[in-house]
Amino acid sequence: MSSVTYETQRAALADVVAIPVTPFAEDGTVDQDTHRALLRRLLDGGVRTLTPNGNTGEFYALTPAERQLVTELTMDEAGDRSVVLVGVGHDVPTAVASAQHAREAGAQMVMVHQPVHPYVSDTGWVDYHRAIAEAVPELGVVPYLRNAALPGARLAELADACPNVIGVKYAVPDAARFAAFARDAGLDRFVWVAGLAEPYAPSYFSAGATGFTSGLVNVAPAVSLNMLDALRSGDYPAAMKVWEQIRRFEELRAAGASANNVTVVKEALASLGLCRRDVRAPSRVLPEDERAEVAAIAAGWSI
Repeated sequence: MSSVTYETQRAALADVVAIPVTPFAEDGTVDQDTHRALLRRLLDGGVRTLTPNGNTGEFYALTPAERQLVTELTMDEAGDRSVVLVGVGHDVPTAVASAQHAREAGAQMVMVHQPVHPYVSDTGWVDYHRAIAEAVPELGVVPYLRNAALPGARLAELADACPNVIGVKYAVPDAARFAAFARDAGLDRFVWVAGLAEPYAPSYFSAGATGFTSGLVNVAPAVSLNMLDALRSGDYPAAMKVWEQIRRFEELRAAGASANNVTVVKEALASLGLCRRDVRAPSRVLPEDERAEVAAIAAGWSI
């Protein structure tokens, strides 16, 4: 597979990587029509990269059948309008099966969620990702990295074995550590995606990131794309103007160890009449007395 360049996939990572929500119907099932409508809204808003089954999509609260459904709905709506990066994870056989399903559905990439295990060794991390990447050599593979202790050399080792590991969603909240990790792994070898969204995008771009993930983009695609445009042109003052615009929204999401990360996004969408506010445990719906602030922010963006 060394002859494959993955150019389309690399370009798609150097962008706003949208993490769509998974809307639920009143009976608690995935609301397929609303899901499609929200995806169309993202695509119509200029989003070109979608990650179904990401954390903002409540990956860990979905059943295996629901994760497949979300992948298929996304592929069906996205068509050739975007590049799709499907979130996969859990145990190795489950992650491999999900990656193979993504390939069959027509996706071009998979994002591998951080291994959910209390004991993660450096070499075990490589083995986990290698098993998944080797099962789908045609797909670009993007590890989602939240482990601050992992050395950059391990990522380089993984890519030596699996040339389809082409990018990294880096989500350790430390810009200096990111700068060092990216250089230890190979700054130009991978596409570096700021995995902690808009609040961290300016500092991570200054250290070498060229894309960032976003949950906020579900609510206001133009806001996220404005930040990307500013960062691409190296206009950090303009990027920080957007940062100031999104600051309170992201602070609400990050409060209490990100307890309301998805909740606040769905609350904003609900305030705009776009989907129900329902989230699944262990998330919870925002208390009524906190909803007005979210609605006011969302209304301000949509003007």
